[in-house]
Amino acid sequence: MKKTSTRLADGRELIYYDLRDDVVRNAVDRRPLEPTVTTSEVRRDPLLGDSVAIASHRQGRTYHPPADECPLCPSREGRLSEVPDASYDVVVFENRFPSLAGDSGRCEVVCFTSDHQASFSDLTPEQARLVLDAWTDRTAELSHISAVEQVFCFENRGAEIGVTLQHPHGQIYAYPFTTPRTALMLRQVAAHKEATGGENLFDAVLERETAGERVVLAGEHWVAFVPYAAHWPYEVHLYPRRRVPDLLGLDEAARTEFPQVYLELLRRFDRIFGESESPTPYIAAWHQAPFGQLEEFDGVGRDDFALHLELFTIRRTSGKLKYLAGSESGMSVFINDVPPERAAERLREVASS
Repeated sequence: MKKTSTRLADGRELIYYDLRDDVVRNAVDRRPLEPTVTTSEVRRDPLLGDSVAIASHRQGRTYHPPADECPLCPSREGRLSEVPDASYDVVVFENRFPSLAGDSGRCEVVCFTSDHQASFSDLTPEQARLVLDAWTDRTAELSHISAVEQVFCFENRGAEIGVTLQHPHGQIYAYPFTTPRTALMLRQVAAHKEATGGENLFDAVLERETAGERVVLAGEHWVAFVPYAAHWPYEVHLYPRRRVPDLLGLDEAARTEFPQVYLELLRRFDRIFGESESPTPYIAAWHQAPFGQLEEFDGVGRDDFALHLELFTIRRTSGKLKYLAGSESGMSVFINDVPPERAAERLREVASS
């Protein structure tokens, strides 16, 4: 992997990640851009104890542009984009309309390929490995920013999810706090550790799930399963078999196997509802341990957390979406229409050829 860092016309950082070492990246952003101005502010809810990012400048972000005006495609004569070069393998840049900025953290865009018509599942194993390496590198770099406490790499796919740019891409949020979801996990880990005399909760869950009926895919270094209490109709958790706190902890064997396992999982997701409703909208979310201090979690450290990816779709059946209505949105109590065992069975049935 070759890494080349440069700056866009408004001062934002852009990084090329290339498969070949002989690629030269010296294209200049020729757009007449003014320095970016953001209004990001993090406010803490005194009743729930969580944080909300207030970012009114995002109201003006790019919204469903036609394909020939996509800001994530490479630049060409007559159309300059966020990527100055005429081609790229993987590119990462600071979001022009960030939810978090400055002392409130940082937001980045990750373009998986220059091919506007592709999706992550269309990547070759070599390309998918490059994306994994980019995620890992950005996690390492962002962890050194003093304002950053947790790094979150994720992909939203599909208009049903709310995606406003159709080019295959994901995002990275670097939060100035430990996210509520992660805090809940750490509290459960701490309680389980105390109740069992030191057993790790993630290890216990992984052992139970890999021995059960909800396994979807199993490799030498990774295992994917539908969790016992899945929140979403089709939800899969992907774990490395060796517990590590973040992407930086993966060894070479796990990194090598990841593309085959993950690409197969994504292709099965596209087969759940049949060809007429492919591609399937989804969210793919990497859960990593926070980089900040964890004293509030009763003796739990970063090494007690288990890196994993959660992949789910909001589609519950053909032509129908799972809406977060009263119980989910009002009380955070999910109601799942598809038994996890049936979801796992379906994902095994649609194995790609």
